[in-house]
Amino acid sequence: MEKAFIFDMDGVIIDSEPLHASVKLAVLAEIGIRLSTSELAPYVGRTSHDFYQDIAKRFPDAHVDEAALTKRKHQLYLELLESDGALKAIDGIPELLAKIKAAGYKIGLATSSGREVIEIILNRLHIAKYFDVTTSGREVPKSKPDPAIYRITAEALGVKPEDCTVIEDATAGITAAKGAGMYCIAYKNPHSGHQDLSQADKVITSYSEIHL
Repeated sequence: MEKAFIFDMDGVIIDSEPLHASVKLAVLAEIGIRLSTSELAPYVGRTSHDFYQDIAKRFPDAHVDEAALTKRKHQLYLELLESDGALKAIDGIPELLAKIKAAGYKIGLATSSGREVIEIILNRLHIAKYFDVTTSGREVPKSKPDPAIYRITAEALGVKPEDCTVIEDATAGITAAKGAGMYCIAYKNPHSGHQDLSQADKVITSYSEIHL
């Protein structure tokens, strides 16, 4: 049976969490709601819809339309990605992907981001060629921390969950990976806010720490 590595994207492949945070806060500011960046930490690795749904419950008098805000956030985020000339992979990612592929492992992507965002990032970073399967959180029944996205990705790869190693940076993603019965390596990204990495099987601060 072939083995596989499955990567999260935001905070694992690209340092996009600060971008997500700025856009989420900008969208809220447009309707008069102001939050601090630290209040976004619990939503790292989760969908924008989850975030705005919780905002709607927290600010009932604001009459929040979570679908409209999610759409607006997606629009602004795409504009930001397209205009960001400094977009680059986290140090060590291209080398790690090449090493994993050369060793004969299958590689999957399981991210809460939408399909359009996935394609922009992987193509602009010139790493799309390494991935056998990419799964968007918008294409699964439940988002992280539910394990569905990891189970579906493993099935698409043709690999048993116990033969998959997941790379995650967020509490929600680690919970999802472990719930799917997979080995999980947590990448401690300083830009991902305070995340509980205790469920992970291993915690790293550099991709050079991953040995095949």
